Amino acid sequence: MSATPTATEADVALLLEGTYPFVSGGVSSWMHQILLAHPDVRFALVFLGSRRDDYPAMRYELPANVVHLETHFLHDSLAEAPNAPRPRTGNAAAFADIDALHTAFRGGAAVSPKLMHAACAHIKPGGAIPEHDFRHAEAAWQRITHHYRKHCSDPSFVDYFWSVRIMHQPLWQLARIADQLIPVRAYHSISTGYAGFLGALLAQATGRPLILTEHGIYTKERKIDLFQSEWINDNRNAFQRDPTELSYFRQLWIRFFEWMGRLSYDAADPIISLYETNRRRQIADGAAAERTQVIPNGVAIARLAPLRAQRVDEIPPVLCLIGRVVPIKDVKNFIRAMRTVITRLPGAEAWIAGPLDEDPAYVAECRQLIDSLDLGDKVRLLGMQRIDALLPRIGLVVLSSISEALPLVVLEGFAAGVPCISTDVGACRQLIEGGDAEDRAFGHAGAVVGIADPQALADAALDLLGHPERWRAARDAGIRRVEARYSDALMFQRYRAVYDRALAPSLTKERQS
Repeated sequence: MSATPTATEADVALLLEGTYPFVSGGVSSWMHQILLAHPDVRFALVFLGSRRDDYPAMRYELPANVVHLETHFLHDSLAEAPNAPRPRTGNAAAFADIDALHTAFRGGAAVSPKLMHAACAHIKPGGAIPEHDFRHAEAAWQRITHHYRKHCSDPSFVDYFWSVRIMHQPLWQLARIADQLIPVRAYHSISTGYAGFLGALLAQATGRPLILTEHGIYTKERKIDLFQSEWINDNRNAFQRDPTELSYFRQLWIRFFEWMGRLSYDAADPIISLYETNRRRQIADGAAAERTQVIPNGVAIARLAPLRAQRVDEIPPVLCLIGRVVPIKDVKNFIRAMRTVITRLPGAEAWIAGPLDEDPAYVAECRQLIDSLDLGDKVRLLGMQRIDALLPRIGLVVLSSISEALPLVVLEGFAAGVPCISTDVGACRQLIEGGDAEDRAFGHAGAVVGIADPQALADAALDLLGHPERWRAARDAGIRRVEARYSDALMFQRYRAVYDRALAPSLTKERQS
């Protein structure tokens, strides 16, 4: 890897939370495509991660048009300063603005942009609520204790105190990042959340346009993460706990991410989603409908289409899950489905191709499940693989996920002539069965099954592998659909228009000067 690039200015700042260039696949693959497709645009990357140890090395060689890279780790700076804090009173008027904002969000009322902007201005360097006041001022303590008594249904004040501190403290770091970022002509955030909040701060401070692209809906994905998180405490006893009710701290985090999402939507134009269902979800979550648009993912047809010629005439009885081995991909569901597949089709194999280092505990559980089902010689964890080498050798791409957006791997499989079996998540039904009437006329490019239903997944796979004419019809439908609607050329054309619009005002100013 070359040295980290630095510059004094750039065209577009990409705001990236937990993705490119330190995580491979998925959104990061898409991001790398976008960079390569716009060689005349100078990009600055602002990477936001949790802790430095979680991202030991970059997974991509940065293109030449990435002229600047900053990395910031939001939870490495949470330790207290070594010196004892000084007594602080806090700015009463500024804290009153924060109170008003909390009240508006809690009540579900429309929040005025003026109120949100005022609250954000208070945390900027030199603002009315410096980070030390958040940590140590009497006004902050009064509000934390008041909200705990009034709203918290969990008996632990200690857990409440640290939950509030951990979720809010990175906002001051983001404000410093916004204050110190090199000048650019436009901002492009690849999610809401902390990256979207940073984008809102930057757009508010500079007047430059903010583009927002959501591959998945950030608040929805964080809810899934929070449902599964073991680090969030629920200290209620058996008599206090309602099993149908989320713990208070999970609700607290969800409301926090919803707030950042609404702030991002308020600042961004355009607001881009990958498919129509997510566009409607953005509107329901507070995005202005007239600012929203859909730009689907696209894949390199020219690179992938020649892989069809490498396939043998016989359909390989190989089912391949291409993706990260993490809980949200529900790899265990795929493994359980393979027990049925192998029983009815002994020659079948399952390949799981994706990074094994993101959740070692989950990988270990998958290995244990493989052994317990006596599938050790049939289900293989391959680690990272080149997709061009995999696709000509498999019969089906399989997605068993509990959440997806518009997965590139499905489109890559179609382009290489491989049908797909997927759970009914994200845009997968649209990709496999078609969207509008013209799209549906291409036919089904595989099958869609319910989430966490290994029997249905197995039955659908066996139906295609056991009937070559159905498999070939699905292959042909996928090829027609991806070539007509999901080429990278079409995606790049649409993003070129987005960047041209965002950069046009500054181009005009430069020509006038």
